Amino acid sequence: MRIEFQGVEALETALRRKSETDFLAVGRKNIRDIYARSQQAGGTPVDTSELRMSARYTGDEMGYVKEYAPHVEYGHRTVSGGFVPGQYYLKRNVDTQRPIYKEDLRSKLRE
Repeated sequence: MRIEFQGVEALETALRRKSETDFLAVGRKNIRDIYARSQQAGGTPVDTSELRMSARYTGDEMGYVKEYAPHVEYGHRTVSGGFVPGQYYLKRNVDTQRPIYKEDLRSKLRE
């Protein structure tokens, strides 16, 4: 009995080409989208615009450098014992981007 595989070379070539796909570029593009959305109206809570202006991104990371950003995102206790609920502006932004990111990855794989 003998087993013979056909088309192995073509499969190898296709797999090698897919392994060279630049998925980091897809990630960087999506981080830029998240940053751009943070700068638009409704993307970041605005009182004095300091929080919006503190948004930064470098390569594959995006965040806010203002020291009170986590308190606005997640909520915080007040001096009188109350609680100010979080606004989850960054989470909403990431949740909005998630299906776009998945579709970008799919289209990159189809190339």
